[in-house]
Amino acid sequence: MTRQLLTKNLLMGFLSWLIPFVASFFFFRPGGEMVVPYATFKGIITVVGVGSGSYLLYRYFLLVSDQFARQGIIVGISWMLINLVLDMIFLMPMAKLSFSEYLLTIGISYLSIPPIAVCMGYLLEEKKKT
Repeated sequence: MTRQLLTKNLLMGFLSWLIPFVASFFFFRPGGEMVVPYATFKGIITVVGVGSGSYLLYRYFLLVSDQFARQGIIVGISWMLINLVLDMIFLMPMAKLSFSEYLLTIGISYLSIPPIAVCMGYLLEEKKKT
């Protein structure tokens, strides 16, 4: 992996966490009270995360010239870890969540990142063959 690709991986991984994190603030009053039901909030933030993450993956793969499947595995796992670590640093203390509560309500959703990235990589690998 080139230095440029590694830098883009880390930067876009950070953005894949930051965009839904910032969007979530629109659903809370200044005192921390949620303005919509939790299920609605979770659904909207999931759509924001998948939408922005998919777009960022698209932009990332524009920089990749070969080994798409391998890059899908690398970017999928690294972005999942980036999101988990940043949540543990910022979100868990802010929301006062225990580790198990966090994993069951939020953390588990990050397991979707690797399959999406790997699928994109394999699709591009197959397209390259034709």
